[in-house]
Amino acid sequence: MNDENGNIHLGLRENLGQFSLLVLINIFVGMMVGLERTVVPLIGEREFGLVSKTAIVSFIVSFGITKAICNLFAAHISETTGRKKVLVLGWLIGLPVPFIIIFANHWFWFDFANVLLGINQALCWSMTVIMKVDLVGPKRRGLALGLNEFAGYFAVGFTAWLTGYIASVYSLRPQPFYLGIGVAITGLLLSTFFAKETIYHARLEARHHQPPPNLTTPDSNNSSAPRRPALREIFALASWKDRELFSCSQAGLVNNLNDGMSWGIYPLRISWCR
Repeated sequence: MNDENGNIHLGLRENLGQFSLLVLINIFVGMMVGLERTVVPLIGEREFGLVSKTAIVSFIVSFGITKAICNLFAAHISETTGRKKVLVLGWLIGLPVPFIIIFANHWFWFDFANVLLGINQALCWSMTVIMKVDLVGPKRRGLALGLNEFAGYFAVGFTAWLTGYIASVYSLRPQPFYLGIGVAITGLLLSTFFAKETIYHARLEARHHQPPPNLTTPDSNNSSAPRRPALREIFALASWKDRELFSCSQAGLVNNLNDGMSWGIYPLRISWCR
């Protein structure tokens, strides 16, 4: 068992229970996105008469912009408030999404639901990644990230297929989104009552690493003491100053651009099939 009083160990095997739980939670995070991929564009055309591709993909834009902005601040906030609190907050914000979609009588509400979904994804997906990395330490970060992304995107695809099947058997609303209610509630309960704070693991690892020279300040004994970098410093370091982080940022941009374009394919595919 791990606690904040010092009985903390880094490693996948040492934290397998919590690591597995976080993989499961991210499956539910991915399912929240998959709920909308197939059905929402069809609702836009068939129930609201939206024939403009711009109008239909407005829900994609609202999701993407919100997620990008919140991603910028999610990790920074978690350093002061803790990972678990941010994770739970993300689920609380995402909880109304399926209800809004079920009862929405204007397309505006779909855009609003996707703003909430963007916040949910930024907070919950980011925290499951960070919490896994916290647990495994420096030797298994690639594996932790790979398992997280596999679980999340598999859930996105599976749920997109499942909601499409439910809609074909019953109707576009509300039946496919009953699943979403169960997903949101389950994710919230798992995060609240079973997930454990992992920031103490990160602090343990940080004590064994020398900070970069530009992130230290001299103390009274002429030695360098670590300081907390400002958000603008982190942004600049990850965006262009550090070559390795720059390459990671570019890879993430391409990955998310591809993901966003795959959302946009659905409205076009619907029109071609009509």
